[in-house]
Amino acid sequence: MVFTEKMLEIQKQLEAKGHVVFVSGFCEAYVGKTESEKEALTLFDKNEKDAIREFWEKIKQSDAILVLNYDRRNIKNYIGGNTLMEIGFAHVLNKKIFLLNPIPEIPFYKSEIEAVKPIILNGDLEKIDIKKF
Repeated sequence: MVFTEKMLEIQKQLEAKGHVVFVSGFCEAYVGKTESEKEALTLFDKNEKDAIREFWEKIKQSDAILVLNYDRRNIKNYIGGNTLMEIGFAHVLNKKIFLLNPIPEIPFYKSEIEAVKPIILNGDLEKIDIKKF
């Protein structure tokens, strides 16, 4: 959710290409907030509003997920714990998993992410073609 503004930008780009895009219903509250404000909102939404289950329901309705793994916390192509869970949800539901950027070098995470065989876009949204996969 730290990258909410980028997520909404990508949503518009994908919708312009004919994709139906689901984003978290909590997005609006995050727009224009600082990273620390977004962190506090994330904790609140997870603990008080069942945000993890909210996105589980969206994943169930989808053909695929797109992970926007930008640099964060001094880690190139960062993927956090919650996103790792969402990748796991998508895998168990037999959904395609797209990573915008390569798999990050995070101990223990890397092998788990490799195991679900994500499609690495290397920043190129044109590579998203659900029918092809």
